[in-house]
Amino acid sequence: MKLVVIAVGGGQPRWVEEGFAEYARRMPPNLRLELREVRAEPRVSGKTPEQLMGAEAERIRAALPKQAMLVVLDERGRDATTNELAELFVRWQTDGRDMAFVIGGPDGLDPRLKHDADWTLRLSSLTLPHGLARVLLAECLYRVVSIHQRHPYHRE
Repeated sequence: MKLVVIAVGGGQPRWVEEGFAEYARRMPPNLRLELREVRAEPRVSGKTPEQLMGAEAERIRAALPKQAMLVVLDERGRDATTNELAELFVRWQTDGRDMAFVIGGPDGLDPRLKHDADWTLRLSSLTLPHGLARVLLAECLYRVVSIHQRHPYHRE
């Protein structure tokens, strides 16, 4: 099973790339964590946020693994504690599909993409830079896996 993070935008600082890579490296072989960056639509005058998000949504859909469970990150998504996320993750795993976690661009995610999601998750009530959201999501996924493997990484 693959866990794919699809993130709009590239050119992140080195600490973002290194942080994500560190948690991806820690994942067990049967749960590979992969990052797929999609190009942000250029912010030029005359394009509405809806048009920008729509163009980015097309790129996101093209990057999705076939038949993957779609989890979008959104500030209006469901809050989950670490243990709640761990329980959800087990349910998602029983589905047997790859999982795709989507981080939108500067304007957010296209409403149609959010509508099609299997789950909408909020990482924080705070506004986070998108690079930090990548690292935080990778850490959360590693923590969830470590809980189920009874690894001492997570402590109550």
